[in-house]
Amino acid sequence: MSTNRPKDRSHLCAFTFADGRHCRTPRRSGHPHLCFFHARKEALSRAAEQAGEDVSYFLSDTYLSACDLTSALGRVFSAVAQGQIKPKTAATLAYLGQTLNQSIQLAQHEFINAFGTDCWRKELLSSVEANNAHDAPTPESAPTPAQDRAQPTSLASK
Repeated sequence: MSTNRPKDRSHLCAFTFADGRHCRTPRRSGHPHLCFFHARKEALSRAAEQAGEDVSYFLSDTYLSACDLTSALGRVFSAVAQGQIKPKTAATLAYLGQTLNQSIQLAQHEFINAFGTDCWRKELLSSVEANNAHDAPTPESAPTPAQDRAQPTSLASK
């Protein structure tokens, strides 16, 4: 009788499909567990997640300025060019961006009527500074987890 010896899979990809099958491709050199295809797929998934977080950061403030929208759409374009976001998803986001762009002037008018021009300028400056700190954080400008971007600085002081 033959005995079933477990096969040595240490040199093969560790990816397991939903139905329980294992990938039989040799591991990628430089990656501890996955083959080239699955390592690439994992890296793209992580990059897409990071791109989504970056885009949502620019759209998370209580007042959305044209600068915020431009920063978010710029990140979307960059992510599409790098293959992190699918073009169909980007087209949907661009359409939503167009809709947001049309409402920015109305929101600006309402904001100025409610809080005044100086308050609007301070809010816009705060938004641009936060975007710059997010894009190129330095030790002194990096936002801490305790900082809440959702509360506008100009409204918090009132």
